Amino acid sequence: MQRYAERRAAQLADLDGLRVDLDEDKGVAYLILDRPPLNIVSYAARGQIRALFEEFEADDAVRVIVVRGANGTYTSGADVKGFPDVHRDGMSDLAWNIAAAERCRKPVLCAIEKYAFGVGFELAMACDFRFATEDSMLGLPEVSIGQIPGSGGSHRVARIAGLTRAKEMCMLAKRITAAEALEWGIVTRVVADSAAMDEAIADAVKTLTRQSPLALATVKRVLNTAYDTSLSVGHEVEGHAYEKLRESHDYKEGIAAFSEKRRANYTGE
Repeated sequence: MQRYAERRAAQLADLDGLRVDLDEDKGVAYLILDRPPLNIVSYAARGQIRALFEEFEADDAVRVIVVRGANGTYTSGADVKGFPDVHRDGMSDLAWNIAAAERCRKPVLCAIEKYAFGVGFELAMACDFRFATEDSMLGLPEVSIGQIPGSGGSHRVARIAGLTRAKEMCMLAKRITAAEALEWGIVTRVVADSAAMDEAIADAVKTLTRQSPLALATVKRVLNTAYDTSLSVGHEVEGHAYEKLRESHDYKEGIAAFSEKRRANYTGE
């Protein structure tokens, strides 16, 4: 076991173009892409992103995770020049690392400013909420260098925005504006600028941290199965999840708080 602990410690000891800020008072973990000027994401960083999400999930002090870029820019994408140095078969499972945001039981919000291309866009698509500034551009330009999206982007766009629009983004390398992304259902909200982004994040965090962590984790799991099941199976999944929550402390506390006209004190149990 010691070698496994050492391996995880070594993986996170020297973050590659990433930074973590914790606000324990507000229950927020910020995963910040920080490699000036455009915060590109290296191959090593992808595994670190997965490991960090796993640690965030295990940390009871973290209620919400925010993914953001440093210095007012989200990310222009991957470290393309480093791709040829990756070992054989080292990039066939990139989507697993990036999907850590989706697998995480806690709410994950992505703040898109200026650019969300390639793997950065794919990471955003794995998050639960995507806020974008008005001047942001989003895209999957991999075909322009003889590649395709490799971290889940093609299928997520197809499922959320439709196959026609996915082909437009992936085959024509179409870059879309924040307004188009909102119309397509790709982003949750468009805000004016970085200052408005700060306010939107703060409001979302405040709302989410007032909810039951157990209910949020449960409904996230239910919703994440929506595209993988039939309607009848989805209803079964939802029904059993609902029934499970009925015995929880949080549900009983929620009913009591509603009846007593006070704010609920949720514990996640």
